[in-house]
Amino acid sequence: MIELPRLARRRNETHKGDYGRVLCIAGSAGMTGAAALTGSAAIRGGAGLVYLAVPRSCWQVVAAADRCYLTIPLPEDIDGRIAPAAIELLDARRASMEVVAIGPGLGRSTAIETIVQTAFESWEQPLVVDADAVNALSRCDSIRPPAGPRILTPHPGEFARVAPGLPSDPRGAAELANRHDSVVVLKGHRTIVTDGTRVYRNTTGNPGMATGGSGDVLTGLIAALVGQGLAPFDSACLGVYIHGLAGDLAARSVGMVSLCATDLLDYLPAAIQDYQRRSGDV
Repeated sequence: MIELPRLARRRNETHKGDYGRVLCIAGSAGMTGAAALTGSAAIRGGAGLVYLAVPRSCWQVVAAADRCYLTIPLPEDIDGRIAPAAIELLDARRASMEVVAIGPGLGRSTAIETIVQTAFESWEQPLVVDADAVNALSRCDSIRPPAGPRILTPHPGEFARVAPGLPSDPRGAAELANRHDSVVVLKGHRTIVTDGTRVYRNTTGNPGMATGGSGDVLTGLIAALVGQGLAPFDSACLGVYIHGLAGDLAARSVGMVSLCATDLLDYLPAAIQDYQRRSGDV
């Protein structure tokens, strides 16, 4: 049985730099909400500083959605997606970060495939790979072993693309984890987390969370936990538990039918406090 990690108590003499700098690479024209949800979830998850790197035409919309994170405008193509010229800027900015989240709302292009593959193979920082970044990896002919810790967070459709022929179950998720030396979070009813050896099956969450943006919130939350010093496998397990608990608390208030991703953001603080009380950290 996997025991969930405890969140460390915050010392009095601390500052924002002590709780992780998170870089989120996300968004495209028409998909600014994905970027904003990821960044806001990282803030609510306890990250000290959160930076959202988004296409230049999107940055003002994303910045207006939440005043608590910072934005980095990136070169873009004619369709409002991150352009190849962004790779040097991203490589420079990620150097000062504890963790990078990549994928929500990126869209699909050859440039994004190149950026995602470069980040996956070459960046030393822990990388949370979600949504269109998982899709980008599925189109790579070959992928070298990663330079740092990796957490892949596919839903069943993305899993089928990145791991064709593998069953969408704990055995298949473990095979994918071993294949890419990563932690895999296979999202769905009773989400599965595995590092190829250990397997955790989540017990929180409900069908009301089957709504757009829910996965973006999870990505930001997991990245925030990594940024605060939890190991990748521990961050993924605790992230899916708290994410599902926030969904359960939200469902009690608004019902499953009306539940939306911003409700998850609203209930993340209560979910974290509830978990801390249960684990004796408050």
